[in-house]
Amino acid sequence: MITPESPITIDVGGATVSGVFADPDRAFATLVVAHGAGAGMDHPFLQGFTRALNALGVATLRFNFPYREAGKKFPDRPPAAIAAWRAAMDAAASRSGSRPLWAAGKSFGGRMASMAVAEGMPAAGLVYLGYPLHPPGKPEKLRDEHLYGLSEPMLFLQGTRDTFATPELLEAVTARIGPAATVEWCEGGDHSFAVAGAKRTAEDTGASLAASVAAFMRTQGKTVATTS
Repeated sequence: MITPESPITIDVGGATVSGVFADPDRAFATLVVAHGAGAGMDHPFLQGFTRALNALGVATLRFNFPYREAGKKFPDRPPAAIAAWRAAMDAAASRSGSRPLWAAGKSFGGRMASMAVAEGMPAAGLVYLGYPLHPPGKPEKLRDEHLYGLSEPMLFLQGTRDTFATPELLEAVTARIGPAATVEWCEGGDHSFAVAGAKRTAEDTGASLAASVAAFMRTQGKTVATTS
């Protein structure tokens, strides 16, 4: 049974962005999901991912960052992206009761979620769908400093062919983070989790990650109140 999706409007500092909330019966947690730098909340990958999670008992809220809402191509700077994250989490909290509230994002969206939590945004845990640890071909430019101060459960889902995070570097970073961090590798997957020779749609690819995420949330989740 497909969970109905409700369009919502989220206020971000006087401006608004779009969101989509889905609340399946007897949901055990809510996951707020942000898009990557090059696509919005309605990309088939995120639709497949969130709808599969709904079927597994996870409520979801997808949302657009302000730049995407305005039709711009260049991503927001961290202060604007973090403000959007806080507003989206508050919107989800107002619809979720006492359920654990998690933050997740594809690439840029996940990195901004981690920065928001590092700056004090409450979350029961974090899920990274292809964490952009470094720019492609520039492993010396790591985007990891803020991660070491996080104690929330973190799940890194990463393709072994992802040019934004070589396996050796990501394993070293998560080892330094400690037991809060878990890595699950998608064998042969690139930054979009596409596997060479595997004929899957983006929607199916996103959906294939849902079971791992739901299982992690069930075992690691805890209730955290969200405040503005």
